[in-house]
Amino acid sequence: MTGSRVLALGHYQPARVLTNDDLAAMVDTSDEWIRSRVGIRTRRIAEPDESVASMAAEAAAKALANSGLDAADIDLVLVATCTAVDRSPNTAARVAARLGLAAPAVMDINVVCAGFPHALATADHAIRAGSAVNALVVGVEKFTDVADWTDRTTCVLVGDGAGAAVVTAAAEPGIGPVVWGSVPEMGHAVRIEGTPSRFAQEGQSVYRWATTQLPPIARKVCERAGVAPEELAAVVLHQANLRIIEPVARKIGAVNAVIATDVTESGNTSAASIPLALSKLVERGEITSGAPVLLFGFGGNLSYAGQVIRCP
Repeated sequence: MTGSRVLALGHYQPARVLTNDDLAAMVDTSDEWIRSRVGIRTRRIAEPDESVASMAAEAAAKALANSGLDAADIDLVLVATCTAVDRSPNTAARVAARLGLAAPAVMDINVVCAGFPHALATADHAIRAGSAVNALVVGVEKFTDVADWTDRTTCVLVGDGAGAAVVTAAAEPGIGPVVWGSVPEMGHAVRIEGTPSRFAQEGQSVYRWATTQLPPIARKVCERAGVAPEELAAVVLHQANLRIIEPVARKIGAVNAVIATDVTESGNTSAASIPLALSKLVERGEITSGAPVLLFGFGGNLSYAGQVIRCP
């Protein structure tokens, strides 16, 4: 085998919906204020008994069922998250246990909002190197655990959920080369610090960086994959803010692509946002199997990662 491909997807969201009007009863905000600044209408909130591991396992189980593989076929589990409470066993190990996997390698990856494309690239590299054949890659967050519900600039953003992909070895590569990096000197722009941990960010700094610096990096991702931006069938950016997603997609030049805007109904789910949005697009039949899709995550540490994949 010379590469890997995404074989199947799955996602999970809690049942509880928190509207902008609900938030307006909690902090000094309004539906109009939230929609005009970030484009979010609703978000999903996990119940106390819904953990990062349980949501990850739900999404992973759906992806595995959609793949046609058996639990015994999975030899690598990678979970991208920044909100897991426990350090050991890690979330990947708990997902493996819940799904009854035999003896997979299990790793958590914390690159905050860029976690899923980092994890997807890691799975691709492991398969290319011959260290794995079939991998489960999950992005999951219980971001409401780290929300500051007194800060109207951040609490209106966050939501909970999970998305997962089954990645398998392939003779014809379906996951393009990753372009990844960071801006270490701007690590202060997005923070989850302290005890108890709380999410804070410098929204304007992130907005300026994303709308000016991200488009040329995303075009480089397309170039390395040998796909012109106008050939993209879909663009799935980290679902941070509709005011970032829409202008960045235009600047990339993806004029014929479906642009994922799941942020409007799910909020910012950090590492979960890309696989969650992608799984929904595929489930609704909005992307043709085999079509090129740009995935691009950015956020905490001002880390970024992206690749072009072929839709399962």
